[in-house]
Formats: sequence, C-alpha cells, structure tokens
Amino acid sequence: MFHVNHEPGAEIHHTDPFAVPAGQRSPARRLRGRLAAPVTLWTAPGPAGLTVSSTLVAEGEPDRLLGLIDAESDFWAAAESAGRFAVAPLGPAHRQLADRFAGLFPSPGGLFAAGTWTETPYGPVPTDAGGWAGCRLDDAREYGWALLVEATVEAVELVEEAQPLLHYRGRYRELM
Repeated sequence: MFHVNHEPGAEIHHTDPFAVPAGQRSPARRLRGRLAAPVTLWTAPGPAGLTVSSTLVAEGEPDRLLGLIDAESDFWAAAESAGRFAVAPLGPAHRQLADRFAGLFPSPGGLFAAGTWTETPYGPVPTDAGGWAGCRLDDAREYGWALLVEATVEAVELVEEAQPLLHYRGRYRELM
C-alpha cells in the first residue's frame, strides 16, 4: 500500500494507511508477526480464492491440512459448498497475486482474470505455483477471530525446486 503525503517536498511512503499503530497492537498480534509464515493461495470450485499465511500440514494416515481463514470470505462460502479446496504455495513472483486475493490489490475482471490457471477438481491453481494440494473439507470452527479449517489431503502435485514467498512482520520476504 502507498500513502501519499501532499505536503511540499513530501515523498511517497510504503505504509499501510489501515494498519493498527504499533503501540496499539496486541502482544499476540506482535508475536504472530515475528513468526515467518508461508504464503499460500487457497481456491475452491466456483471459483473463489483467498491468500492464507496460516497453513500447517500434518503428516499421518491420512495426511491433514489446517489453516486459519476469514469466515466471511467468498472462498469459505465456495469451499463449504463444494466440500473441497486446493492449496498452492506461492513464490516470490506471486506478490501481486497474493495481494489481489487478500483484497489489497485491484482485480479488474475478477480475481482469476490475470495469470494462467490449471483447473483441478479442487479449484483452479496458478500454473506457475510451487505445486498444489487437493483437500477434502472435514471440519471448521471459530478459533479466535478466525475460522480453523481442518481437511484431509487427497492429492499432492509438487515441482522440484520452488522458492517460497514468506510473510514476516507484515511484509513479504524471500529466502536468500
């Protein structure tokens, strides 16, 4: 986001005008910001999608996926209706895509109008993503101010080498 200061000699600053001032953030929010998290795109048939940075995969029989999402998102309505969804890890080239699906960047023509997409039974995924997982929705419940989604991983397709896009302290980061 950009904030424009219209005073003479002012420059454009790279700040979020809607961000909670640092002194007013809860300690838990500040702690969460210091935990680097992978940036993923969750999509469902419809299509609908949402950028999610709180995703966890648990190996087991069966493999499981957990995530915290916005219960009022179009993604959740579509995933709940379909009973399934896809999760794609995003890379450094997907910053704008991540912002678009987070509602921070304009999406003329709709969220899926730009880029190339691979159709899966679980939802469309970016063709150039680091792969994707197809998930069957098992459960969801309110957890804090989010919705904790639990799913069974039914399909996984990965590319060999893909750099992750990380979210850390309110900004996107890359591994160096």
